[in-house]
Amino acid sequence: MTTKQTHSFQTEVSQLLHLMIHSLYSNKEIFLRELVSNASDAVDKLKFESLSNDTLVEGKESLQVHIDVDKEAGTITITDNGIGMTQTEVMENIGTIANSGTKKFLQSLDKKQAEDSNLIGQFGVGFYASFIVADEVVLTTRKAGDDKANGTIWTSKGEGEYSLETTTVEDFGTKITLHIKDDEKEFLDDYRLRGIISKYSDHITVPIMMIKPAAEDSDEAIEYEMINKANAFWMQDKKELKQEDYDEFYKSLTYDFEAPLAQLHNRVEGKLDYTSLLFIPGKAPFDMWEPKRKGGIKLYAKRVFIMEDNEELMPMYLRFVKGVIDTADLSLNVSREILQGNKVVDTIRKASVSRILKELEKMAKNKPEKYATFWKEFGMVMKEGVVEDASNKDKIAALLRFSTTKSDGETQSISLAEYIERMNDDQKDIYYVTAETFAAAKGSPHLEIFKQKDIEVLLLSDRVDEWMVNNFTEFEGKNLKSIAKGDLEDLDSKEEKKEKEKTAKGFKKTLEEMQKILENQVKEVKISNRLSESPSCLVADENEMGGNMERIMASLGQDVPETKPILEINPTHPLVEKLKTKVDENLVNVLFDQAVLSEGGQLKDPAEFVKRMNKLIN
Repeated sequence: MTTKQTHSFQTEVSQLLHLMIHSLYSNKEIFLRELVSNASDAVDKLKFESLSNDTLVEGKESLQVHIDVDKEAGTITITDNGIGMTQTEVMENIGTIANSGTKKFLQSLDKKQAEDSNLIGQFGVGFYASFIVADEVVLTTRKAGDDKANGTIWTSKGEGEYSLETTTVEDFGTKITLHIKDDEKEFLDDYRLRGIISKYSDHITVPIMMIKPAAEDSDEAIEYEMINKANAFWMQDKKELKQEDYDEFYKSLTYDFEAPLAQLHNRVEGKLDYTSLLFIPGKAPFDMWEPKRKGGIKLYAKRVFIMEDNEELMPMYLRFVKGVIDTADLSLNVSREILQGNKVVDTIRKASVSRILKELEKMAKNKPEKYATFWKEFGMVMKEGVVEDASNKDKIAALLRFSTTKSDGETQSISLAEYIERMNDDQKDIYYVTAETFAAAKGSPHLEIFKQKDIEVLLLSDRVDEWMVNNFTEFEGKNLKSIAKGDLEDLDSKEEKKEKEKTAKGFKKTLEEMQKILENQVKEVKISNRLSESPSCLVADENEMGGNMERIMASLGQDVPETKPILEINPTHPLVEKLKTKVDENLVNVLFDQAVLSEGGQLKDPAEFVKRMNKLIN
């Protein structure tokens, strides 16, 4: 005999339900994730309870979750032979939103029991995700160990009411039938559901079963097959895993054909419990510089996929890192899609970043060839870190590599620590030059005085370098100084300074006349103390933007502040010596144009430059 009762949702429940269905879930497919997670919890609760009372399983050999689709009826049914619920528990866990039976169960366990359980910890709230795709939901359940006559049917259309009915239920567990809305029929497709399970629930420990596809008009008996792996690789004991195991998992996770350079597998227990398995790839992804590219960290909550590409889990300069983070301590909202536990996230992020940097430090020290491979692929990205990550600036700076005037070719292999070790005894600063290409940096006229005095200079030509050095100005007490900015008087001895001052006095009139000719193009014309071979070069004031930075900003469509460079001339060069006798306007302009070209700039009027050159030749 059955009895049926109709109940009204509490006002706040109705409001919350409406909000959830229409607003909170941005991705409709997660309804299946929620229901499968709940079913998994129910199965694992029964496994735990049956340890002390094996009669609860009623002779069942396997505990599973089944998903069935009836296209004609327009229904999806999720069935589990888990712990089930009494009618009172149905009212508590389903009839009252935001009440979690699993949470209560976990609270009843001691710490060790809770850790050993596979319970996901969310029940009640996620159930209502059903109404995102269904216009009616029927839940049939019986508590394991209860009489078959004590079953319950819960029915609702997700509006103001739900009904409860006592009935006979043969099998313990819970069956949820969703009557799919007309505009959500895509979810009645078998392969669509398999794809959702693969994405979100592949690693939960309970087997998820679906009917095995059969040929049309086949007379074969219906056969179920397991569609999830039911195994979370990262939760395995790393002592039992081989390198080949990690490589294969990495390839399956990332679809990369090559093995990673390194992996970091950690289990953290204490105030915060989580597992992380992070990989450093051997090759940069093709879209690493795409503004909207996805990150490589997948976030799980007790083996249930939550999200990927969350910027809170990994800083942008480590966006090449791939892997998995799985925690039971993460506070999620009802959709499990928005992170609320910022302290938890911050802790995981800090620890993960620290481990990655330590691994790179170890690689650089013990396996320099492997680190050279890493730097070639990800060096430009790491340069972002010294600016973006203030707390780890020194660690990242120690990992940076550069080409210099004393290195072998374009390869970036010299650390800042090595540079400092090779500094001259009286050298105070770390010197660098920036340019659009390595060839332009290596051929810069600003290097001449440094070659003469045997001072090493960093050659910076990566597109991030100019931005980096504008924001990263010191390492181990040494200032980073551009050789194309400000004065370089500290390079000269007292005798050299006196000699150059004397030379400058002899060119006073020449400099004044040149200044008049170039008054619209330069701030000042002065005798150079950095040139020994070239006739001229352009220099920026110490605190002003250099020419290369101006060009970068212009190429990005940014407003470039109106500044004028300083033109420096070499008094020992034959062309400049001519000006001391007679200041020729054509020659003055040619010297300016040459200086622009030598640092990679573009002439405003190339045709006029050619005319002036021809006049000088003739």
